[in-house]
Amino acid sequence: MRLRAIAVATLLLDGCRDPRPAPSPAAAPTVVDAPLEPWSEPWLAEEGRRYLDEPAHRRRSLEASLTSPDNSYSRQRLDHYALSATGWDLLPVWNPRSVPLSDDTVTSLDSTAPLWDGVRPTTLAGWVALGRTVFFRYPLREDPFVEHALRRPELARAIGLVRAPDRTIPGAVRFRDVDGESKVGITCALCHADVHHGTLVVGPARRSFDYGRMRLAYHADTGAPVDPELARRMATWGPGRADVTEDLDEDPVAIPDLWGLRDQQYLTQAGTIRHVGPAALAIRQETQLLHSNHERVRPPRELAWALAMYLYSLRAPARPAGDPALVARGQRLFDEHCRECHSNAAGGGPLVAAGRVGTHPALATGHGRGTGRYRPPALLDVGAAGPYLHDGSLATLADLFSTARFSPVYRGVNGVGAVHGHRWGTDWGDADRAAMLAWLRAR
Repeated sequence: MRLRAIAVATLLLDGCRDPRPAPSPAAAPTVVDAPLEPWSEPWLAEEGRRYLDEPAHRRRSLEASLTSPDNSYSRQRLDHYALSATGWDLLPVWNPRSVPLSDDTVTSLDSTAPLWDGVRPTTLAGWVALGRTVFFRYPLREDPFVEHALRRPELARAIGLVRAPDRTIPGAVRFRDVDGESKVGITCALCHADVHHGTLVVGPARRSFDYGRMRLAYHADTGAPVDPELARRMATWGPGRADVTEDLDEDPVAIPDLWGLRDQQYLTQAGTIRHVGPAALAIRQETQLLHSNHERVRPPRELAWALAMYLYSLRAPARPAGDPALVARGQRLFDEHCRECHSNAAGGGPLVAAGRVGTHPALATGHGRGTGRYRPPALLDVGAAGPYLHDGSLATLADLFSTARFSPVYRGVNGVGAVHGHRWGTDWGDADRAAMLAWLRAR
């Protein structure tokens, strides 16, 4: 909050001077500026200025955002981020040249301008537009697996490398790497954009994308060596899932949708990051970009802030309204039985102890990002958000409320075997379950 001092003028009248001393500056009255409305454009502009220009603010935001400082994700950032004289602040800033990958056109990287022109946007709309560019074109890293798959059209289709209406491949770019070489890389859009009925949609998880199968195909076709244990694990991921934690724990997760981030109190399925403000999301993007690039370079912080603003702008598509009476009954059931955990505007809420949720605990208790708890996911467009649970072990929303999944012969996403946890609603009658499903599908 900013303070503006208002000086008090001392009146000295000609011929009639007041013998009393003038009031001291300490006695001058002050006026406190009205606080900026959270999430308003002026508030976001001030938050952005502090993130970009105040290292101490970045450090405080990082420390406040780490739910469990002892896991390896947190330790790595505490040991390297916003330290000024050491760590990641000393990495060279990389503003790459990249173009969307398409088999219809070839654009010279030498004639392509850097992704950002170096001028900070002055409006929220300008930041969002720059963030969209980052989302689609900033290379997370070189990816020979995607490059190989795109040489085999049948494999590309099978693993979910889709083409947008303009014939580009969302999430794949050709870029000039830091070593000067032209390479194929991946961007945020690879996992968080998809083509639905011929239209590019940004924000949903790409549930057809099978990263494990893509990597295994590369090794099989090229003969490049792969650790047998890693190969076994990648074969179990399946579409819409991947193990992205920085540890040896076996904890694949479902690719999450990006809807309703502004309302979420925590980021990532295990709630590794407390969403204390926009700086927490920007730091998440900044460190993800530099870590994915093997800590060789860091992005201009303006691009991390822009990406955060773009993610906040994403909105889930409207859903069919459904039967009004059934939906209303489902909402009443939700308010009575589910609102304790799914309490915020997006349908997420505070972290819940992993033991209480009862799902597979590996991610919550893992060394990489574990907090001992899980984040209730947002329920926006949840009818299209399968596979369900943090590890994507249930294919359909109906399975989530079915007791059949507790049977040892249940056939789920991960093969045959019981899928335990999140028992809420599984003991309801058919009518109540139908009402709950109708309400969720209308979200």
